[in-house]
Amino acid sequence: MYMRYFSRLFSAMAGPRPVVFSGPSGAGKSTLLKKLMKEYDSVFGFSVSHTTRNPRPGEENGKDYHYVTREVMQAGIDKGDFIENAEFSGNMYGTSKAAVQDVQAKNLICILDIDMQGVKNIKRTDLSPIYISIQPPSMAVLEKRLRDRKTESEESLQKRLQAAKVDMEFSKEPGVFDVVIINDHLDDAYGKLKDALLEEITKVKKVNMSS
Repeated sequence: MYMRYFSRLFSAMAGPRPVVFSGPSGAGKSTLLKKLMKEYDSVFGFSVSHTTRNPRPGEENGKDYHYVTREVMQAGIDKGDFIENAEFSGNMYGTSKAAVQDVQAKNLICILDIDMQGVKNIKRTDLSPIYISIQPPSMAVLEKRLRDRKTESEESLQKRLQAAKVDMEFSKEPGVFDVVIINDHLDDAYGKLKDALLEEITKVKKVNMSS
């Protein structure tokens, strides 16, 4: 019964193949995603993640995140409603199956912007996305980028750098990512990103043109 439900749930997730983006803070992932969304706004869509953290000023429930209590989120995880989930700085984050289905139902390529723990979790599902890692050219460049933001305490910065070191090693493991993009020059990195996604972009455009 459970397996039948499980396979039915994933067959319901028919639609364009999702794309998993991963990489350390400061690698330039957000900048690349913004460029992609600007050029192909009718092709890509973000899944809205769940979190137990409080909204920041200007954030909207259902748009930036689905803000829920720890109890509600844990109940969803226990029921198998989440593709991936992780805990960071005392708060839970996760991507629900329903959030991905909402994007796919619009014939959009669902973008999943997640950390390496999330990548490992998704590898255990039948989602079959394209896995893309965005990496900085070096730890020195990454540290400069993070320091230039002037948004981190020294303690927070060191934590991010330590996490980045692990992330960079993880990206080198064979078979984890379909594409690893070193973001040294933004335009070059963006060109490689578009090349990696061209096939899926073309498929979505064809369906949209015929519908």
